Amino acid sequence: MADGPIDNQVKTLRFLNGEMTQADLGDCIGVTRQTIAAIEAGKYSPSLEAAFRIARVFGKPLEEVFQWKE
Repeated sequence: MADGPIDNQVKTLRFLNGEMTQADLGDCIGVTRQTIAAIEAGKYSPSLEAAFRIARVFGKPLEEVFQWKE
């Protein structure tokens, strides 16, 4: 993961959710595959709305998907 302020479990959750592709997740929440790739790599912090949408797709609380690095 890059040096962004937020860690995430998006890639792991995609794998555990039937090996969902980045494009599939992007379609579910209304962003591009490239946006999902950047979020996973820690190069881009999602908007609050996108973060909640991602968590909802996986049926997880926001804190299980995204963690603030202190």
